[in-house]
Amino acid sequence: MELFLTILLFAFSSTITPGPNNVMIMTSGLNYGVKNSLPHLFGICLGFPTMVIIVGLGFGVLFEQYPFIHQIIKVLGIAYLLYLSWLIANANPNTLEGKNSKPFTFIQAFLFQWVNPKAWVMATGAIAAFTSVSGSILFEVSLISFAFLAVAFPCVGTWLYFGAGMKQVLQQEKYQRRFNVTMALLLVLSIVPVLLEYNS
Repeated sequence: MELFLTILLFAFSSTITPGPNNVMIMTSGLNYGVKNSLPHLFGICLGFPTMVIIVGLGFGVLFEQYPFIHQIIKVLGIAYLLYLSWLIANANPNTLEGKNSKPFTFIQAFLFQWVNPKAWVMATGAIAAFTSVSGSILFEVSLISFAFLAVAFPCVGTWLYFGAGMKQVLQQEKYQRRFNVTMALLLVLSIVPVLLEYNS
């Protein structure tokens, strides 16, 4: 029980803090509202625990043997996040809810975890910290995954509702545009720790 509470605390602190998922879901809440952003929310909340299970049960070993695969995923992830940042920064508030602009689908958000640098740090960090050689890897990884599932909806949901609530404040187009540009910059900043790894 004590171990699970420790994992739960780690999961909560890493999930509630700013990162690509939270910045994007908050932006979605502002631009599309809570109802239209629910597939995005569910994709994050179910996609990341699934990623933890897959990485924990052996996918990480593949990256140890073939590190170039992990590097390719990192590069693609950074490029994709920069592209998303550009889209967010250049979104026209007048057409955000139009036919030409759509929120993330469940599948898009679910698969996005695999190119999300923060998700990789969280998944590998949790597995390294809370699994042991002597313990049952299946049980321990399942426990970690369940902890992230338990905190995902309240943590990520808070960012979604905050974004939706901001819509009442940001009635004018210029303020919505500033908000989107700020969120785009935050998304770029969330990539900086990964970029620093390449220089170290």
